[in-house]
Amino acid sequence: MARNRIARRTVFPCLSAAFGVPACGHAHEGSSAISGFQWTAWNFEPWVLFCLALSAGLFMAGLRRLWPKVGAGRRVLIQKALAYAGGWLLIALALISPLDRLSNELFSAHMVQHEILILLAAPLLVLSRPIAFALWAFPRGWRKSLTGYCKTGWVGRFWRRMTVPLAAWTIHGAVIWIWHAPVFFQAALRHEDVHTLQHLSFFVSALVFWWAIIRGGEGARGYGAGVLYVFSTTVHTSLLGALLTFSSQPWYPTYGGSAAAGLSALEDQQLAGLIMWVPAGAIYLVIALGMFAAWLEAIGKNAGGAAGHSGSPLPRGP
Repeated sequence: MARNRIARRTVFPCLSAAFGVPACGHAHEGSSAISGFQWTAWNFEPWVLFCLALSAGLFMAGLRRLWPKVGAGRRVLIQKALAYAGGWLLIALALISPLDRLSNELFSAHMVQHEILILLAAPLLVLSRPIAFALWAFPRGWRKSLTGYCKTGWVGRFWRRMTVPLAAWTIHGAVIWIWHAPVFFQAALRHEDVHTLQHLSFFVSALVFWWAIIRGGEGARGYGAGVLYVFSTTVHTSLLGALLTFSSQPWYPTYGGSAAAGLSALEDQQLAGLIMWVPAGAIYLVIALGMFAAWLEAIGKNAGGAAGHSGSPLPRGP
């Protein structure tokens, strides 16, 4: 019954606020910014718009140059373009849409914003390999120099060390736990520069983590290690979500609740914890199961290949 009460008083008002619909029975004039929350409450931060526009422009220019060169491989290009478009749109949803303004009012909305960046946008971008497309946007000479520098220069060496699966898992986990410590999360809420750093560290550490898991391994061994790292991430993030859900007092006093959404500060935190614990944990598990299936498939292929090449053929007779 308690969980049903939380759902009635938190989930439905938050969803209605996010989509610009007044929360029936809770919203009232002037009580909070949420009472007048509409789709016009977009966040047009110049640096966010510039980064999104630059990224999309480079990707599309690279795709356009690659398209006539690949022939039968265009199906793969389409798949990667769709993955990129999905990741790009999810970043825009998290950072530009009214969800960003709502995250100033509700910790639960802030949690949704972070999970979109970490769990949805980052793995889609890793699957799309946008850097490879962006390199094709440059002239041949520049492309060759940039590719060589990324492979042999300090950038390449640093990236290879960062994307060792254990290192990436450690960095990503540390970023999540450190930023949820009250002293750091409160600082992010009070100072815009710290808030920007928080979002960047969440997103970049997620890119490093998913790159190490999806691109770093080779064959069955890589998939098997990926299952372990994703599952262990599910465990420790679910633990953090459970701590937020069952805490007897709010961790972040800056979030004082919302009268318009019918939430106390503690109820808002409980909803945020549930979001990190249940739906986010479920997404991690789905990814882990997908990697487990790929692992089994790779093992089967390796076993079949080994069987086909082992031993000596029997003589056919005299």
